[in-house]
Amino acid sequence: MDLITLFLIALGLSMDAFAVSVSNGLCYGEREPKAGLYGALAFGFAQGAMPIAGYIAGQTFSKAIEQFDHWIALILLLFIGLKMIVEAIREGNQTEECPTQAFSFKMLGVQAIATSIDALALGISFAVMKVSIVLAASFIAVTTFICCLIGYKIGQRFGGMLQQKATIFGGVILVGIGLKIFIEHMS
Repeated sequence: MDLITLFLIALGLSMDAFAVSVSNGLCYGEREPKAGLYGALAFGFAQGAMPIAGYIAGQTFSKAIEQFDHWIALILLLFIGLKMIVEAIREGNQTEECPTQAFSFKMLGVQAIATSIDALALGISFAVMKVSIVLAASFIAVTTFICCLIGYKIGQRFGGMLQQKATIFGGVILVGIGLKIFIEHMS
């Protein structure tokens, strides 16, 4: 997998965490200035760790499904991308209200895990496609970290205007990459 595709996958995966970071910046930006850094670290770590876990799981059966790997990558990326798009559209009409509880590391941990479940499924695809998991997980973690820092700052300044668009953008990227992998394998 080339570095541009890997970067685009990392960018696409980071959009859920980016959207949550925008929301956190909106809700906690004035009261908790360090929450942006903590969030970026938590989201980056979770987004980097989950593909590794998926990769390890995928390694156990990658030989058995080698002839279907491009189909698995297509289905997983389409599923993840379309799910992101549908959820963003459904939630787009809802107004974001800030939680009444104070910022906490427990809340941040739940957010980090919830936004990184898709990365777990992608790790399985990486295993069947024989992608370097260290490189992929590093790209995903660093990209997510940077996107979340930016998202928190945007949330502090502009509020929730970009959340829906960011998630849709991430979903479109993942669908496009799934189609690219499939087309390249079929050619």
